[in-house]
Amino acid sequence: MLKKIIIGLMAGIISGLFSTGGGMILVPAFIYILKFDEKEARATSIMCVFAMVIVTSFFYIEKKYIDFSLAFECAIGGVIGSYFGSKLLNRINDKILKMIFIFFIIFIGIKFIQS
Repeated sequence: MLKKIIIGLMAGIISGLFSTGGGMILVPAFIYILKFDEKEARATSIMCVFAMVIVTSFFYIEKKYIDFSLAFECAIGGVIGSYFGSKLLNRINDKILKMIFIFFIIFIGIKFIQS
């Protein structure tokens, strides 16, 4: 139980600071520390992120940091994309899924370094 709370705490702090946490903290922690399989880790992280997003949003709304028009427009695409992504998750081999995730994280890391 304590291990799970610590993982959630780390993900919550990272989520609050950087608006991320599900993929970068929770998924690897679920796989390597809690021994979840790849798909279960990703699906469970989505539920955890949902809770973190709600809490973090209250702070961001209070500080007037949210562009609601942009958020709504992106949310439309996000809902559609998440539907197809979750369907695709069931069809992709775990090893391929892991490789895609690694390349995505490396790509984003390079973009951050370049900016």
